Amino acid sequence: MRTRTLLFGLLAAVALVAAACGDDEDDAAEAPAATTTAAPEAEEPMAEEPMADEEMADEPMAEDDMADDAMADDDMADDDMAMEMSFDVDAALDADLDNCGPAPSGDPFIIGFAADLSEVGGFADIPISEAGQHYVDLINCAGGVGGHPVEFVIEDVQGDPEVSQRATADLIDAGAHVILGPPFADTGDAVLQTVNASRAVIFVASTEPVLPDPSIYSFMTTFSDTQQAEAAAQFAIDNGYTRAITFSSEGPYFGYNPETFAAKFEELGGELVLDQSYVPFEDFDFASHANEVAGVADGSEILYTAMIAPQVDALRGAIEERGIDSITYFGADAFGVSGITVIPNNEGIYWTDHGFGTDGNRYQRLNDGLAAAGMPSDAPGFAALAGDAITVAIQGFIDAGSADPLAIAEAISQLSGVEAVTDTIGYAGTDGTPDTPVYILQIVDGETALAARMS
Repeated sequence: MRTRTLLFGLLAAVALVAAACGDDEDDAAEAPAATTTAAPEAEEPMAEEPMADEEMADEPMAEDDMADDAMADDDMADDDMAMEMSFDVDAALDADLDNCGPAPSGDPFIIGFAADLSEVGGFADIPISEAGQHYVDLINCAGGVGGHPVEFVIEDVQGDPEVSQRATADLIDAGAHVILGPPFADTGDAVLQTVNASRAVIFVASTEPVLPDPSIYSFMTTFSDTQQAEAAAQFAIDNGYTRAITFSSEGPYFGYNPETFAAKFEELGGELVLDQSYVPFEDFDFASHANEVAGVADGSEILYTAMIAPQVDALRGAIEERGIDSITYFGADAFGVSGITVIPNNEGIYWTDHGFGTDGNRYQRLNDGLAAAGMPSDAPGFAALAGDAITVAIQGFIDAGSADPLAIAEAISQLSGVEAVTDTIGYAGTDGTPDTPVYILQIVDGETALAARMS
């Protein structure tokens, strides 16, 4: 997800879908009353006196100060580290929170989360924060990491770059060895500026291609918009589609995804027969668009768009009213966020997503565990990404054999084949975007099904 406008529209769309399904209350996620949450108390981390808010807003932390903080974070001496440390995702997911073993007693490994819990990013970071804390509780229940408890410290960036700087500084002062980042580029950039390459930043839900950069230890947990659009084009060609229609809106995400899809589709030998412009979140009367489609379509086309699910429902209805009912519809990950599973006319629709829960796999077990704990996630894909990001941070800690944040960051940049929650993840030889696969899902007989796993 890439802009603030996107989120506001998605929240509105989710509310629209909920109303259409007969909900009496708007259950769109709101930020918790507290702006800072943390894991259950562990050993107090070493921290310097936090800088005043005014100081932080007016003056970025000096490079020397950042270096000092990084040194202070290394409060676990290398000779105190369990060099044979390992981490078993399955053992953590199978832990019984009502029957934990002895609590890990080593110095804590601290993961900070610069989370956007506001109306701007709460659609992603509220379920991520909830799932992340639950996953950390499971890890500690299973003995931690080599006897070290994992601590999860959350600071709310409130959708504001200035607040993001202060929140990130607070996480550094709290001793965070790795920081998880928010979903949008403006607040994400503020986090990166404050961290100043002193430790790894892992963006949990973002698909924004401008954020990852291993030279400053900036990583994403999931695929980029480039990857998801090109995977969609490859899937279309592999399944015999030779003609495509796109619906796009100039700019990032809504324009970038269809443009990238079209370029890859044509490169692979397909033909783009029509591109139609529309206004995201606003256009629901697609009569004129449908007339244009009817003028060129023969029914064999694949129609690709990054619009929200309620809009594609309206678009499909308008096209079908003109007697064209065999076009295949394909969307980006906004479909999954904005209610593709509950819109009325969704049968057969494809979209790209971050994972898929089936047959007791890790994705399913994490989400089942959340439900059993009384907090089922409305965004199971984001919940699973929380597990991925935390697993990556832990593996970096293990591979570094040190609590030095820079050593951990360097180790993360070299990770390969990490067994995480959604799939395997690696960064070695990448631009900071992981080599994790793109999942293509489809509505089949009213249920979500896995159509392909594109690696």
